[in-house]
Amino acid sequence: MTHFTDPWERKFYYLRLSITDVCNFRCRYCLPDGYRPAQGNNKSFLTLDEIRRVTRAFAAAGTEKVRLTGGEPSLRRDFCEIIAAVSDNPAIRQIAMTTNGYRMARDVARWRDAGLTSVNVSLDSLDANQFYAITGQDKFRQVMDGIDAAFSAGFAQVKVNTVLMKDVNHHSLHTFLEWIKTRPIQLRFIELMETGEGRELFRRHHISGATIRDRLLAMGWQLQPRERSAGPAQIFAHPDYQGQIGLIMPYENNFCASCNRLRVSALGKLHLCLFGDGGVSLRDLLQSDDQQQALQARIADSLRQKKQTHFLHQGNTGITQNLSFIGG
Repeated sequence: MTHFTDPWERKFYYLRLSITDVCNFRCRYCLPDGYRPAQGNNKSFLTLDEIRRVTRAFAAAGTEKVRLTGGEPSLRRDFCEIIAAVSDNPAIRQIAMTTNGYRMARDVARWRDAGLTSVNVSLDSLDANQFYAITGQDKFRQVMDGIDAAFSAGFAQVKVNTVLMKDVNHHSLHTFLEWIKTRPIQLRFIELMETGEGRELFRRHHISGATIRDRLLAMGWQLQPRERSAGPAQIFAHPDYQGQIGLIMPYENNFCASCNRLRVSALGKLHLCLFGDGGVSLRDLLQSDDQQQALQARIADSLRQKKQTHFLHQGNTGITQNLSFIGG
């Protein structure tokens, strides 16, 4: 099987696999009212065997990086077994996760032992009170301890995701820069994205990442080359800083030109874009080991429908009602 490729000649090295849409935080831009199961949704999330099969099919078609996401993926009791099942495939060189960090201090060493190679922590403020206001959880110290625990467990770098919000944290660049000066943290500012449930928040708080980029360039930060299985961040480094800054700007022209990732939801649907329409069910082909060729064929066929770009500029957010739905 050759690489998964779309009509625009983009190759897909990177799978974002949601393993639950449950989250215990109530972040203002994602689940401000807390997690609510979808009406009539009594389906179970992907099993360990289904996760093994879907990642095996992607790896056989060139995928070399898998990100386990959610919701909050560490809420799965079998999370270590999931990491190990994905790690068991030598074609997959990187296994990452995105977490709110609240279980890291306790469990991050076990995750690394199971095969996790990279961790992204969501952290929108370095002020404990503001953290509580944004997340609805008084767990700032727990998350900070979790980041320290990741370094102690042997991770050479920790990535931190910060949703950039006007009049909330966009004035805090100096504070973030001081934090990463002596720590190998890649701090990634992510532009606030419009979702079906978040239109009013978006109108109030969206600000372009270009405002941060302009300040970084003026301070001597330099854009770094991009690896083929990397995510969409523009990464900047400075000789005086151990850490790096990343910018994820989905509203910038040509953002989608370098798309290299596909998404599978916790219910086993293939999503060609975070903000696309519908999804292609794969679950019927995940019930036995002898369906891999049919599974790859369905994914390859679905890619013929992948559009050149998202339509966020027109306010079209597709089916994404909130960012826990298919793993952000």
